[in-house]
Amino acid sequence: MGGNAAESMRITLSERGFGGDLAELACQFAFASVWGRDGLTREQRSLVTLGALIALRQTGELKNHVRAAINNGLTVKELEEALIQTTPYVGFPAVASATTAFVEVLQERGIDASAKSPEERGLL
Repeated sequence: MGGNAAESMRITLSERGFGGDLAELACQFAFASVWGRDGLTREQRSLVTLGALIALRQTGELKNHVRAAINNGLTVKELEEALIQTTPYVGFPAVASATTAFVEVLQERGIDASAKSPEERGLL
């Protein structure tokens, strides 16, 4: 997810308290056991993860994984194609919500200042 996110995660995991064990378990499973496997590239894993989070409408977590996908080498065009590819399977409302999350990350990163959310385009 990037140096800052990784460092923030390390700090969070080092702090014990309510939810600390669950956070550690989640990170060990998702990042060490699953993301650390052979068989898919990091870019491919990012695409699969984006598709799942779009379908689940988990926009907060989706933003984290859009950042990770960019760090893993996905281009703006590939990100847009992920949205297009999921549309027939999850529907326009889910993709509209995801598009807003993608645009917020692209703008935050200064990658595509011309990117507009469905709301900004007057579609919602």
